Amino acid sequence: MFAKAQRVHFIGIGGIGMSGIAEIVLNLGYAVSGSDLRRTPITTRLESLGVVLYEGHAAANVVGSGVVVVTALAPDGPVGFTCQSFASLSLDPPLVAFFASHGSTSWPRIREVGRFCVNVLASDHAELSTRFAVSGGDKFAGVPWSPAPSGAPILEGVCAWVDCALEAEHPGGDHHIVVGRVEDLDATPDAPPLLFYRGAYRLLSDADA
Repeated sequence: MFAKAQRVHFIGIGGIGMSGIAEIVLNLGYAVSGSDLRRTPITTRLESLGVVLYEGHAAANVVGSGVVVVTALAPDGPVGFTCQSFASLSLDPPLVAFFASHGSTSWPRIREVGRFCVNVLASDHAELSTRFAVSGGDKFAGVPWSPAPSGAPILEGVCAWVDCALEAEHPGGDHHIVVGRVEDLDATPDAPPLLFYRGAYRLLSDADA
């Protein structure tokens, strides 16, 4: 049995989110700290639910997601970063949302522009996803793109793009909750998307298998 009086403390939880993992653990009646998570039998329970533990952090990958690159055209050139937390928020008015880490060096530059484009990556864009997930360097070197109405880069071959104006930004723990108002968009219906599931890139064919 686990002690039920221990403090709940989770750090850097992705996938189904911090609240999702906390809810799982609390529903079991137990609570452990992030540092204790590796050292207790609850690890087995979490892993059975699809939770991957690494470097003292819990990354919940039980829910697959699409992968997007958020871009903008800053005064000093194009800027962008990879994101897995993109979602449609509202139809009227048309709003979308994503989460940007406090540690992101790209988001502050995009925020200053006030407009951005969400590029939904296609199945052959795993290399692009990895490139834009790394801080520093010229991420756009050798990457073909064309300007959206806002001027933000539309990466060549994406499944869809959504051009937005920054509508709002809210605090969300160690992330910024970013809301964008959709101003234009387009899609290639037959292009299969890139998926991320259980710590790896996947294709729709993998999900169907």
